[in-house]
Amino acid sequence: MRFVLIVLVSVVLLPVLLTAQARTVTDAEVQRVHKSALLIDTHDDIANEVAGDDREAAGFDIGPSAPRAHTDLPRLKQGGVGAMFFVSYVAKEFANNGAYARGMSFVDSIHHDLVERYPNDFALATTAAEIEAAHQQGKIAALIALEGGHAIEDSLDKLREFYRHGVRYMTLTHTNTNNWADSSGDVDKADVAHHNGLTDFGKDVVREMNRLGMMVDVSHVADKTFWDALETSRAPIIASHSNARALAKVPRNMTDEMIVALAKKGGVTQVNFNCPFLTTQKPPHATLADVVAHIDHIRKIAGIDAIGIGSDFDGISCSPVGLEDVSKYPNLTRALLEKGYSASDIRKIYGGNLLRVMKAVEKVAAKN
Repeated sequence: MRFVLIVLVSVVLLPVLLTAQARTVTDAEVQRVHKSALLIDTHDDIANEVAGDDREAAGFDIGPSAPRAHTDLPRLKQGGVGAMFFVSYVAKEFANNGAYARGMSFVDSIHHDLVERYPNDFALATTAAEIEAAHQQGKIAALIALEGGHAIEDSLDKLREFYRHGVRYMTLTHTNTNNWADSSGDVDKADVAHHNGLTDFGKDVVREMNRLGMMVDVSHVADKTFWDALETSRAPIIASHSNARALAKVPRNMTDEMIVALAKKGGVTQVNFNCPFLTTQKPPHATLADVVAHIDHIRKIAGIDAIGIGSDFDGISCSPVGLEDVSKYPNLTRALLEKGYSASDIRKIYGGNLLRVMKAVEKVAAKN
């Protein structure tokens, strides 16, 4: 009887034990898989980090002579980054004081101080095909995002202007509720006027983004805003820099129900590297393992097609140990391989899933 019990326990537990052990991964395998991927990071705030409070005076340079906290050109190359969404972030302080002008100043800066300054290294991209073309040319595709819906100053005309200047996704809110969408950042504040999600005009904003071919980004929004945006949009939507609330219980992160619903409509949750959104158990630092845990959680509940990367580099004060800056992406590749992810899985996480969303958004726009 004892022998039978030992055999049964071995049959049941041995596969589990083997699965739990990280497999051995060579440096050569890491490099091979990493180079095979088109790594797209959907959220980098370096333009705002460099400029500080005075963009006009500070300028914008991430070249070899101007290393910054998380992002510069040498480290982008070292990390094998294939495409980056550089963010025009409009702080809530500008909500009633030149938000559109502030947002457009960063958009122009990304054009002039990044792409035009380093034409041999960057290529401006506004479509999925242009990202792929830049990658084939050995250049980093530079894309533009707008963070903070108050930047359009309640005007669809200004939304269209941002699109015409290259913006390809807009985060509907930042930490502040605007005139047409509730934010997770102040949803519990009694002194803030809320809308119970999106107003009618907010839904018009989403529809116009669909018409234009601009991705709808639900990072930072209140839960009801998320559900309204998901229902309103005819195209897949993204969370450009969000994590799983099941692992880090903060309002900025998404519930499992939200992650699954987003995935069912073809959308992607782009995992954020900000320590407080990765773990609430180990302040002040998170680790590479915490990033992998969020990726793994999303895969388990929503599938491999639901995951992307949106680091929030240069918009965060704490980055994970092992993923301190853009040069460290090969560490994530190694960790995912050790966890049992295939090269195909990693290529989806790193860019394939986001490209699929962009193409779907472009397809919806083309039908208008």
